[in-house]
Amino acid sequence: MTRRPRTVSGAAGPGRIGVTLVPTVLLADADADARDMMRDALLEGTGPCDLRSVASVPELEEYLGSGSPALVVIDLDLPGALDAVRTIKCNTALRRIPVVVLARHPEPNDVHAAYEAGANTLIPKPVTFLALVKLIKVFTAYWLEAAALPEQ
Repeated sequence: MTRRPRTVSGAAGPGRIGVTLVPTVLLADADADARDMMRDALLEGTGPCDLRSVASVPELEEYLGSGSPALVVIDLDLPGALDAVRTIKCNTALRRIPVVVLARHPEPNDVHAAYEAGANTLIPKPVTFLALVKLIKVFTAYWLEAAALPEQ
């Protein structure tokens, strides 16, 4: 199964105009500039997706209480990031959502801690915008298009 955009028909049946659904990527990063750069890189480098961003773990938890994104991307420097990953992976309604952790300069103990918390992957944050676009193309193509994931 892929996470490509899909069309949902109206309840009234044939003749109704469908609504195209695109996967939602939820980005959690305290740095507004980083969120803007990620948004720009997603627009530049991926197929259709709906980027939602939050600046804190409480905002992340609030969003997850009302919505279920196709992918969560969380910055390791966000205070409480690994606790948020644990919370997602311990929640039966959320645990199947892939969680990508981005880290500026990951040390071996950061990598270990992220995976122990339940992250699906940890990726070093690129330094340049072009490298970020390239990285986003790869990981969104994998998680949103190529990977067979269970229905939410």
